[in-house]
Parts: sequence; structure tokens; C-alpha cells
Amino acid sequence: MTEEEKIFKGILFCPGDAQLRAIKLRSHNLSKEYSETREDETEKRSKLAKEILAKFGEGSFMQGPIFFHYGKHTMIGDRVFINYNFTVQDDALVTIGNDCNFGPNVTIVTPLHPMIASERKIMHDKNGNEKRFCYAKPVSIGSDCWFGANVTVCPGVTIGDGCVIGAGSVVTRDIPPNSFAAGVPCRVIRGITETDSMAFKPDIIADNYV
Repeated sequence: MTEEEKIFKGILFCPGDAQLRAIKLRSHNLSKEYSETREDETEKRSKLAKEILAKFGEGSFMQGPIFFHYGKHTMIGDRVFINYNFTVQDDALVTIGNDCNFGPNVTIVTPLHPMIASERKIMHDKNGNEKRFCYAKPVSIGSDCWFGANVTVCPGVTIGDGCVIGAGSVVTRDIPPNSFAAGVPCRVIRGITETDSMAFKPDIIADNYV
């Protein structure tokens, strides 16, 4: 079994493995190249996004700078807007649905490390070789979600369709669909209903309409 296959099985893997290092180096370099493009270099950006990611949907946009750890472990749906400083540490799979919006400085992480300090430094493989190990859990984000600035999504989290995650939240557990959730740790504040429509905010909607 390869180290990458171990990642997807949710068991300990060695991040220093040569194959994994090559994948990460490629993604890091492409992420840097994307981050250095101009906003009007749309063709170049589109090409780079599709090189970095397993999927980059139609009509999606990443402001940049960006950082993807593996890149090929991330799938982004259609019409997704991603503001600047988007970081995805996608050791395990990261899936983002359609029509999502991400504010500045959003971070998604999937890797986990042993809690015991000595185990973070050194463990042993089945042959007795000393290595550093970690493991990872996938993150799944549904469609039609909005993430405020500075949100962190932690390993193993699933966020349902239609959610709003408040700025500065640290999402450590699953969030059910159509929820407004916020805080550290993030918790569901309430469900999102028709009464949240801009139609009921005349002082804000002005002469526009839904």
C-alpha cells in the first residue's frame, strides 16, 4: 500500500515519503505561480487552477493568493467565489459544492498529529524504522454555503448545503444543512428560514427586490 493510499484509509502515513513530497512540491510551486498572476490574466489562472486541483468548476474564481498542500486532493464545484489568502491543507480529500462563497483568510485543514509529544517526533513502521507519522480526515462542504472572513474548518468536518459560517469561527464538528453557525468552537446558532430574506429588510434592500 502506498503512503497516499494510507491517507485515504485514514491510517498513519509518513508525510516525508518521496512520492508525497513530489506531489506537494508540485502543488506548492503551482500555488505560488497562481498567487503571482494578475487578476486580469484569466486564461492563465484558469489553466493553473485546473493543473493544481482535481476539479475546478465552471464559473469559479479564486482571488489569490492561494495555497494548496496537495492540490489534487481538492474538488471545487461550479460558480464558487474564493477571496484572498485561501489555504487548503488537503492531505485527505476536500470537497466543495456549487455556488459557495469564501471570505478572506479561510483555512481548511485535514491532517492530524499524535497528541503525545514523543509520538509526534518519532514512531516506528512495521519494519522497526523510525519515522514521523500523521493521519488525516476528509472535509466535505455542501453547495450554497457562505463562509465569513478568517474561518477555519478542521479535519473530518461535514458542512451541509445552505449554511452560513460566521467570521472567525473554528469549525470542529459537523454543521447540518441550512444552519447559521458561529463561534470558537463553532456551534449552530439557529436555522436559516424565509424570514431571513432581504425582502424583510426594507432599510437595506432599498429600491431593489428579490
